[in-house]
Amino acid sequence: MSTNEVAYVEHNDPTLQSILDQHTLKWIFCGGKGGVGKTTTSCSLAIQLAKVRPSVLLISTDPAHNLSDAFGQKFGKEATRVNGFGNLSAMEIDPASSIQEMMEQSDQQGGAMSGMMSDLAFAIPGVDEAMGFAEIMKHVKSMEYSVIVFDTAPTGHTLRFLSFPTVLEKALAKFSTLGRSFGPMLNQMTSMMGGGGSSQEDMFAKLESMRAVINEVNTQFKDPEKTTFVCVCISEFLSVYETERLVQELTTYEIDTHAIVCNQLLYPPKNSDCQHCKVRQAMQAKYLDSIVELYGEDFHIVKVPLETSEVRGVERLKEFSRYLVEPFKPPQ
Repeated sequence: MSTNEVAYVEHNDPTLQSILDQHTLKWIFCGGKGGVGKTTTSCSLAIQLAKVRPSVLLISTDPAHNLSDAFGQKFGKEATRVNGFGNLSAMEIDPASSIQEMMEQSDQQGGAMSGMMSDLAFAIPGVDEAMGFAEIMKHVKSMEYSVIVFDTAPTGHTLRFLSFPTVLEKALAKFSTLGRSFGPMLNQMTSMMGGGGSSQEDMFAKLESMRAVINEVNTQFKDPEKTTFVCVCISEFLSVYETERLVQELTTYEIDTHAIVCNQLLYPPKNSDCQHCKVRQAMQAKYLDSIVELYGEDFHIVKVPLETSEVRGVERLKEFSRYLVEPFKPPQ
């Protein structure tokens, strides 16, 4: 064990217990590079939270949804109780498809006016995904859950997801200004086309309510008492690099992060004659040392061993979730 690692063990508990103990948290994100075990980690964290919170909602915002596979139960865009739990629910949603559904509903309700406003909306870069995010947050905020865990898409998508409140706030301000500037003309055109004059005000009312939701969510995301981000990685160069980028970006967005889960660590028995295992363990040890050196003073670093079987189904997830609260002890 290196000097850095000794310091880290003494000063920071190598578990996620601090997150379980922080009952003010409302939003918890789990993210990292693709294939590092984000879904398994987020499911496991949700299971542990269900032991100490009245109600927990687990949401996948990754288009390649895995919650259904992990629990062996079908989830969709409506919150569904997870089998075997009285206070844990899950749902799988896609921000990109949410905006399309919203626009289709708007077209049906507002006719030509809504179509023109939709075109104007899509002219603002990134607003389609951002508005999809707003619809999700509006939906989620109406639910009474004590804590919400997000199983996010790979790093790049996650960073866009977290920047949506800021993007949307700017876009809606611009959209509202443009819309009101052209208001009289749009009213005249919709009247000529047989549309209702009230549709413009209805659209603006929706935009303003959306802005209010986003402003509130944005404030909560930047409050370390309400929001934290758990970085998930494996002990390899690309994953460590992605984690460093993620931590820097989260700092830029003023989103709290103080925990890293390092998955799939190999601990072969000392009498093992597997050369591949020894080489891989040496490589992982090098990058684990880098993680400890970079983050050991400020982060809780959770070491999770490589499992010999798939972590699927409620019972296996329950077993795996213990790694998040009980420090793993490598075989001697």
